[in-house]
Amino acid sequence: MFDARKRKKKKAVNPKKPINLEEEESKRTYGGAYGEDPEVKGFDFNDATIRRGFIRKVYSILCVQLSITLGFIAWFLYHEPTRRYVHSHPALFYVSLAVILVALITLACCGEVRRKAPMNFIFLFIFTFAEAFVLAVSSSTYGKDEVLMAVGITAAVCFGLTLFAFQTKWDFTMMGGILFVAVLILLIFGIVAIFVHNRIVQLVYASLGALIFSIYLVYDTQLMMGGKHKYSISPEEYIFAALNLYVDIINIFMYILAIIGSSRD
Repeated sequence: MFDARKRKKKKAVNPKKPINLEEEESKRTYGGAYGEDPEVKGFDFNDATIRRGFIRKVYSILCVQLSITLGFIAWFLYHEPTRRYVHSHPALFYVSLAVILVALITLACCGEVRRKAPMNFIFLFIFTFAEAFVLAVSSSTYGKDEVLMAVGITAAVCFGLTLFAFQTKWDFTMMGGILFVAVLILLIFGIVAIFVHNRIVQLVYASLGALIFSIYLVYDTQLMMGGKHKYSISPEEYIFAALNLYVDIINIFMYILAIIGSSRD
Protein backbone atom coordinates (compact mmCIF):
# COMPACT_ATOMS: atom_id res chain seq x y z
CA MET A 1 0.00 0.00 0.00
CA PHE A 2 2.80 2.34 0.96
CA ASP A 3 4.79 1.37 -2.13
CA ALA A 4 1.84 2.02 -4.40
CA ARG A 5 1.33 5.52 -2.98
CA LYS A 6 5.06 6.20 -3.34
CA ARG A 7 5.08 5.16 -6.97
CA LYS A 8 1.97 7.23 -7.68
CA LYS A 9 3.53 10.30 -6.04
CA LYS A 10 6.75 9.91 -8.03
CA LYS A 11 4.79 9.72 -11.25
CA ALA A 12 2.89 12.91 -10.39
CA VAL A 13 6.08 14.85 -9.65
CA ASN A 14 7.78 13.81 -12.90
CA PRO A 15 5.06 13.59 -15.54
CA LYS A 16 6.19 12.66 -19.02
CA LYS A 17 6.44 15.83 -21.09
CA PRO A 18 4.53 15.57 -24.40
CA ILE A 19 6.64 15.98 -27.53
CA ASN A 20 6.02 19.25 -29.35
CA LEU A 21 6.81 18.47 -32.99
CA GLU A 22 7.02 22.15 -34.02
CA GLU A 23 9.45 22.88 -31.19
CA GLU A 24 11.61 19.88 -32.08
CA GLU A 25 11.63 20.94 -35.75
CA SER A 26 12.62 24.51 -34.87
CA LYS A 27 15.70 23.23 -33.02
CA ARG A 28 17.15 21.78 -36.19
CA THR A 29 19.45 23.67 -38.51
CA TYR A 30 19.63 23.21 -42.25
CA GLY A 31 21.64 24.30 -45.23
CA GLY A 32 20.29 22.51 -48.28
CA ALA A 33 22.02 19.15 -48.03
CA TYR A 34 24.26 20.40 -45.24
CA GLY A 35 21.75 20.51 -42.36
CA GLU A 36 22.75 19.22 -38.96
CA ASP A 37 20.79 17.97 -35.97
CA PRO A 38 21.95 20.00 -32.96
CA GLU A 39 21.01 17.19 -30.56
CA VAL A 40 23.42 14.85 -32.34
CA LYS A 41 26.24 17.36 -32.94
CA GLY A 42 26.00 18.90 -29.48
CA PHE A 43 25.13 22.47 -30.38
CA ASP A 44 22.11 24.70 -30.66
CA PHE A 45 22.53 27.24 -33.47
CA ASN A 46 19.75 29.31 -31.96
CA ASP A 47 22.23 30.19 -29.21
CA ALA A 48 23.10 33.86 -29.82
CA THR A 49 26.75 33.48 -28.74
CA ILE A 50 27.42 30.63 -31.18
CA ARG A 51 25.63 32.44 -33.98
CA ARG A 52 27.51 35.72 -33.45
CA GLY A 53 30.85 33.92 -33.39
CA PHE A 54 29.95 32.05 -36.57
CA ILE A 55 28.93 35.27 -38.36
CA ARG A 56 32.14 37.04 -37.29
CA LYS A 57 34.24 34.16 -38.60
CA VAL A 58 32.38 34.10 -41.94
CA TYR A 59 32.72 37.85 -42.50
CA SER A 60 36.40 37.80 -41.51
CA ILE A 61 37.12 35.16 -44.15
CA LEU A 62 34.98 37.04 -46.68
CA CYS A 63 36.90 40.29 -46.07
CA VAL A 64 40.20 38.51 -46.79
CA GLN A 65 38.76 37.03 -50.00
CA LEU A 66 37.46 40.39 -51.20
CA SER A 67 40.76 42.11 -50.33
CA ILE A 68 42.67 39.58 -52.44
CA THR A 69 40.23 40.06 -55.32
CA LEU A 70 40.38 43.86 -55.20
CA GLY A 71 44.17 43.67 -55.05
CA PHE A 72 44.30 41.59 -58.22
CA ILE A 73 41.86 43.90 -60.02
CA ALA A 74 43.85 47.01 -59.07
CA TRP A 75 47.13 45.34 -60.08
CA PHE A 76 45.85 44.35 -63.53
CA LEU A 77 44.19 47.73 -64.10
CA TYR A 78 47.12 49.95 -63.17
CA HIS A 79 50.17 47.83 -64.06
CA GLU A 80 50.33 47.88 -67.84
CA PRO A 81 53.06 45.19 -68.31
CA THR A 82 51.00 42.68 -66.30
CA ARG A 83 47.89 43.62 -68.22
CA ARG A 84 49.61 43.08 -71.57
CA TYR A 85 51.16 39.81 -70.42
CA VAL A 86 47.90 38.15 -69.31
CA HIS A 87 46.13 39.26 -72.48
CA SER A 88 48.92 37.80 -74.61
CA HIS A 89 48.80 34.46 -72.71
CA PRO A 90 45.11 33.42 -72.70
CA ALA A 91 46.04 29.90 -71.53
CA LEU A 92 46.46 31.30 -68.00
CA PHE A 93 42.83 32.39 -68.03
CA TYR A 94 41.55 28.95 -69.06
CA VAL A 95 43.80 27.13 -66.57
CA SER A 96 42.38 29.36 -63.83
CA LEU A 97 38.84 28.51 -64.92
CA ALA A 98 39.68 24.80 -64.60
CA VAL A 99 41.16 25.36 -61.13
CA ILE A 100 38.01 27.25 -60.09
CA LEU A 101 35.79 24.40 -61.28
CA VAL A 102 37.80 21.70 -59.47
CA ALA A 103 38.05 23.67 -56.22
CA LEU A 104 34.36 24.60 -56.28
CA ILE A 105 33.20 21.02 -56.90
CA THR A 106 35.53 19.76 -54.14
CA LEU A 107 34.25 22.28 -51.60
CA ALA A 108 30.61 21.75 -52.55
CA CYS A 109 30.62 17.95 -52.70
CA CYS A 110 33.25 16.80 -50.18
CA GLY A 111 32.04 17.47 -46.66
CA GLU A 112 35.27 16.26 -45.03
CA VAL A 113 37.38 18.65 -47.10
CA ARG A 114 34.98 21.53 -46.48
CA ARG A 115 34.84 21.07 -42.71
CA LYS A 116 38.36 19.98 -41.81
CA ALA A 117 41.10 22.57 -41.27
CA PRO A 118 43.56 23.34 -42.79
CA MET A 119 42.34 21.55 -45.94
CA ASN A 120 39.20 23.70 -46.14
CA PHE A 121 41.23 26.92 -46.02
CA ILE A 122 43.68 25.61 -48.63
CA PHE A 123 40.93 24.80 -51.13
CA LEU A 124 39.03 28.01 -50.36
CA PHE A 125 42.03 30.22 -51.05
CA ILE A 126 43.06 28.23 -54.13
CA PHE A 127 39.55 29.00 -55.39
CA THR A 128 39.84 32.64 -54.27
CA PHE A 129 43.18 33.30 -56.00
CA ALA A 130 42.03 31.62 -59.22
CA GLU A 131 38.73 33.53 -59.16
CA ALA A 132 40.53 36.80 -58.41
CA PHE A 133 42.81 36.21 -61.41
CA VAL A 134 39.88 35.50 -63.76
CA LEU A 135 37.97 38.50 -62.42
CA ALA A 136 41.01 40.77 -62.81
CA VAL A 137 41.60 39.63 -66.40
CA SER A 138 37.93 40.21 -67.25
CA SER A 139 37.91 43.62 -65.54
CA SER A 140 41.03 44.73 -67.39
CA THR A 141 39.07 44.66 -70.67
CA TYR A 142 36.99 47.60 -69.35
CA GLY A 143 38.02 51.17 -68.68
CA LYS A 144 39.33 52.17 -65.26
CA ASP A 145 36.39 54.48 -64.59
CA GLU A 146 33.91 51.73 -65.48
CA VAL A 147 35.56 49.26 -63.10
CA LEU A 148 35.74 51.79 -60.27
CA MET A 149 32.08 52.68 -60.79
CA ALA A 150 31.14 48.98 -60.72
CA VAL A 151 33.13 48.44 -57.50
CA GLY A 152 31.38 51.38 -55.83
CA ILE A 153 27.90 50.33 -56.94
CA THR A 154 28.55 46.71 -55.91
CA ALA A 155 29.73 47.79 -52.45
CA ALA A 156 26.63 49.96 -51.95
CA VAL A 157 24.24 47.27 -53.26
CA CYS A 158 25.78 44.48 -51.17
CA PHE A 159 25.82 46.61 -48.02
CA GLY A 160 22.16 47.53 -48.52
CA LEU A 161 21.13 43.94 -49.25
CA THR A 162 22.99 42.68 -46.17
CA LEU A 163 21.21 45.19 -43.94
CA PHE A 164 17.92 44.19 -45.56
CA ALA A 165 18.63 40.49 -44.92
CA PHE A 166 19.33 41.16 -41.25
CA GLN A 167 16.32 43.43 -40.69
CA THR A 168 13.51 42.07 -42.86
CA LYS A 169 10.81 39.78 -41.50
CA TRP A 170 10.59 37.98 -44.84
CA ASP A 171 12.22 34.57 -44.83
CA PHE A 172 14.18 34.03 -48.05
CA THR A 173 15.68 30.70 -46.93
CA MET A 174 12.73 28.82 -48.44
CA MET A 175 13.53 30.15 -51.94
CA GLY A 176 16.42 27.78 -52.67
CA GLY A 177 14.55 25.77 -55.31
CA ILE A 178 13.21 28.87 -57.06
CA LEU A 179 16.67 30.46 -57.17
CA PHE A 180 18.23 27.27 -58.54
CA VAL A 181 15.72 27.22 -61.40
CA ALA A 182 16.36 30.94 -61.99
CA VAL A 183 20.11 30.29 -62.33
CA LEU A 184 19.44 27.51 -64.85
CA ILE A 185 17.27 29.89 -66.89
CA LEU A 186 20.02 32.52 -66.65
CA LEU A 187 22.56 29.98 -67.89
CA ILE A 188 20.42 29.16 -70.94
CA PHE A 189 19.84 32.86 -71.57
CA GLY A 190 23.61 33.43 -71.36
CA ILE A 191 24.30 30.77 -73.98
CA VAL A 192 21.76 32.42 -76.29
CA ALA A 193 23.27 35.86 -75.60
CA ILE A 194 26.69 34.63 -76.78
CA PHE A 195 25.33 34.13 -80.29
CA VAL A 196 22.99 37.13 -80.35
CA HIS A 197 25.18 40.22 -80.58
CA ASN A 198 22.60 42.76 -79.53
CA ARG A 199 23.11 45.46 -76.91
CA ILE A 200 19.55 45.19 -75.57
CA VAL A 201 19.90 41.42 -75.13
CA GLN A 202 23.20 41.90 -73.30
CA LEU A 203 21.66 44.53 -71.01
CA VAL A 204 18.65 42.33 -70.21
CA TYR A 205 20.91 39.35 -69.51
CA ALA A 206 23.23 41.34 -67.23
CA SER A 207 20.30 42.96 -65.41
CA LEU A 208 18.63 39.60 -64.83
CA GLY A 209 21.91 38.15 -63.54
CA ALA A 210 22.44 41.05 -61.14
CA LEU A 211 18.88 40.67 -59.83
CA ILE A 212 19.13 36.90 -59.30
CA PHE A 213 22.45 37.08 -57.45
CA SER A 214 21.20 40.00 -55.37
CA ILE A 215 18.38 37.77 -54.14
CA TYR A 216 20.92 34.98 -53.66
CA LEU A 217 22.96 37.28 -51.43
CA VAL A 218 19.93 37.85 -49.18
CA TYR A 219 19.20 34.11 -49.23
CA ASP A 220 22.75 33.10 -48.28
CA THR A 221 22.98 35.83 -45.63
CA GLN A 222 19.84 34.54 -43.94
CA LEU A 223 21.11 30.96 -44.15
CA MET A 224 24.20 32.16 -42.29
CA MET A 225 22.15 34.08 -39.71
CA GLY A 226 19.99 31.18 -38.58
CA GLY A 227 17.80 32.33 -35.71
CA LYS A 228 14.14 32.73 -36.63
CA HIS A 229 14.61 31.58 -40.23
CA LYS A 230 13.38 28.13 -41.20
CA TYR A 231 16.72 26.98 -42.64
CA SER A 232 20.31 27.77 -41.68
CA ILE A 233 23.87 26.54 -42.18
CA SER A 234 25.43 24.69 -39.25
CA PRO A 235 28.26 26.50 -37.39
CA GLU A 236 30.98 24.17 -38.70
CA GLU A 237 30.14 25.20 -42.28
CA TYR A 238 31.84 28.61 -42.03
CA ILE A 239 33.93 27.94 -45.16
CA PHE A 240 30.83 27.05 -47.15
CA ALA A 241 29.00 30.16 -45.89
CA ALA A 242 31.92 32.44 -46.82
CA LEU A 243 32.17 30.78 -50.25
CA ASN A 244 28.45 31.37 -50.90
CA LEU A 245 28.64 35.07 -50.03
CA TYR A 246 31.85 35.57 -52.03
CA VAL A 247 30.39 33.96 -55.16
CA ASP A 248 27.25 36.10 -54.84
CA ILE A 249 29.23 39.34 -54.51
CA ILE A 250 31.62 38.70 -57.41
CA ASN A 251 28.70 37.75 -59.66
CA ILE A 252 26.86 40.94 -58.73
CA PHE A 253 30.05 42.88 -59.53
CA MET A 254 30.53 41.23 -62.93
CA TYR A 255 26.91 41.75 -63.97
CA ILE A 256 26.95 45.39 -62.85
CA LEU A 257 30.20 45.88 -64.78
CA ALA A 258 28.56 44.29 -67.84
CA ILE A 259 25.57 46.64 -67.49
CA ILE A 260 27.87 49.67 -67.33
CA GLY A 261 29.91 48.46 -70.29
CA SER A 262 26.86 47.67 -72.43
CA SER A 263 25.18 50.98 -71.64
CA ARG A 264 28.29 52.88 -72.80
CA ASP A 265 28.80 51.00 -76.07
